[in-house]
Amino acid sequence: MKIFLCGYMGSGKSFIGKKFANALNYDYLDLDDHIEILEGKKIHDIFEEKGELYFRKLETKVLKDVLENSSDLVISLGGGTPCYGNNLNLIKETEGAKTVYLKASVETLTKRLYPEKIHRPVISHLEEKEELEEFIRKHLFERGFYYNQSEIIIDVNNRDATVILEELKEKV
Repeated sequence: MKIFLCGYMGSGKSFIGKKFANALNYDYLDLDDHIEILEGKKIHDIFEEKGELYFRKLETKVLKDVLENSSDLVISLGGGTPCYGNNLNLIKETEGAKTVYLKASVETLTKRLYPEKIHRPVISHLEEKEELEEFIRKHLFERGFYYNQSEIIIDVNNRDATVILEELKEKV
């Protein structure tokens, strides 16, 4: 089985993904980290040097490779992965694949991301908390259509990781 975690940056995909994989005794893969290793550079640098189109094509190629892997995996997708090209359909059409949306509110995401925005190239240019909140609100509106197609939706707002993991175990 392959369990794909999707959601906006800051929703807890990597944090929960690692813990969930460990609890299931599955391997864990962060798609963005995997791409960085394969390319030998940070996602930000790939975008800057080769552009978003190059990155999105690469992301789809790497996703296809992951889907062909026979291992049981928990995979944390990049925030935009399910929203581009036919990535979501590729996942949904794969036997033994499940999609999980870690759903966080704009307020929760703003609270989590603002202190660490310097480490997140996509939002590092946003000076004020209100700018960040508006940026997140716009993206969530655009991406919600894709995220909400997940088979399982887990509310992560104001919830402890152990509670989220228990709910995941019950629903997967």
